[in-house]
Amino acid sequence: MKSYLKHLRTTTAIGAVALAAFSLQPGAANAASAPTPRGDVGTKVVGGTKADQGEFPFMVRLSMGCGGALYAKDIVLTAAHCVDASGPNTGITATAGVVDLEDPNAISVKSTEVLQAPGYNGKGKDWALIKLEKPIDLPTLPIAADDKFNTGDFDIAGWGADKEGGDQQRYLLKAKVPYIDDATCQTAYGDQLTAGEELCAGILDTGGVDTCQGDSGGPMFRKDDADGWIQVGIVSWGEGCARPGKPGVYTEVSTFAADIKQAADGLGG
Repeated sequence: MKSYLKHLRTTTAIGAVALAAFSLQPGAANAASAPTPRGDVGTKVVGGTKADQGEFPFMVRLSMGCGGALYAKDIVLTAAHCVDASGPNTGITATAGVVDLEDPNAISVKSTEVLQAPGYNGKGKDWALIKLEKPIDLPTLPIAADDKFNTGDFDIAGWGADKEGGDQQRYLLKAKVPYIDDATCQTAYGDQLTAGEELCAGILDTGGVDTCQGDSGGPMFRKDDADGWIQVGIVSWGEGCARPGKPGVYTEVSTFAADIKQAADGLGG
């Protein structure tokens, strides 16, 4: 059984990229041993509803067909499988500030550099940073420094497909998914799951709510003790979108919080 990264593979200035959708499904990486791509661009959060303008001001759409969140005003946190490698890169456009991608008030900023998680090989460590040529004056999304918030109900959002094999969305969709423990998730995915580096969420019995193609790299988040948003996951992969028994798999942000901070400091964030 193959798993699929929540990304769309296209040929751009940075090469093949993946885009995750709001239904959790396994994703494919470039290596022959990795999962295969999910297919057509154009998936969104499955089982979601439209987000209100300004509801999640940290959300970013990336031109290669992935999502992301503002880690700093000039740095986007996304998935490693959305980019090819680390180094100078001016081929990515980040769009922010709107729920409607056709809104004339959308803010668009080009990339200058990409930092892919050191040691990323298609399994685990699915995070990357994109440095922007100028800051975007919008709220950022703090990341969890420990596993305190890795439970309960999580929020997800993205412009990916609204169903398996569906079209990408013009409007930002949102949904809620409950935490699924590692042991239960391993029952679904076996050794495909990298416990300790990945976090699972979804409606296990019935499915119906998930990220999907085009949602890759977007944040999974929740409220912290001060009622502020905090990021606990990054949309990574899953088998199909919103299938019963096949939850979405997310990069466990707290595991890599120190590495992400060090990398961002190196980019000047």
